[in-house]
Amino acid sequence: MKNIILVLTIIFTMSNVISVSANEIPRESAPLCATEEQIVLTETLMADILIEVQNGMGYAEAKAKSNRIIFNAVISNQTNGNGFGILSAIANNAIFQYRDMYLRPEFYAENERKVKIIIADVITQYANGELDYPTAVKKSYEKLYQSVNPSFNYDEEFSKDSCYRDIPAVNGSLFTIARKLLIEAKM
Repeated sequence: MKNIILVLTIIFTMSNVISVSANEIPRESAPLCATEEQIVLTETLMADILIEVQNGMGYAEAKAKSNRIIFNAVISNQTNGNGFGILSAIANNAIFQYRDMYLRPEFYAENERKVKIIIADVITQYANGELDYPTAVKKSYEKLYQSVNPSFNYDEEFSKDSCYRDIPAVNGSLFTIARKLLIEAKM
């Protein structure tokens, strides 16, 4: 019975094209390993908190509130076997993104256009099915790093021990914008 309800919930969620509102978790903020089921479950548990964050609630308060809700749901077996680790990561990433968008709306508006230009070829390849999502994300990240340091080699730098890496400073929100653009390319 649980599986039927879960499948129906996922189908219902995916079949409705709804503009993103504050009670929805932006898919670009979710960890790459998160499933749609886990994202929908986390949305269900913390939708009200996302609305509060959009209206000005601080990150630490929202994180504490969502962690308590998720922890209680996990302890009382209301998460279909999904653990606190992944559900809290989904929630915390969404809270961070909503909070960042609340504090810096102009940053997102200005930089979406710039990121789109920087990763245009990756977006095209992904939209045409030439790249899978994880590869497109990796190539987008590399392009963003190369926009700061053209000689940056992603594979070479990330194969080094972390204390020897020479990674250009790039605002982390640009990576979120890149993931958003990739997701939109498949819609």
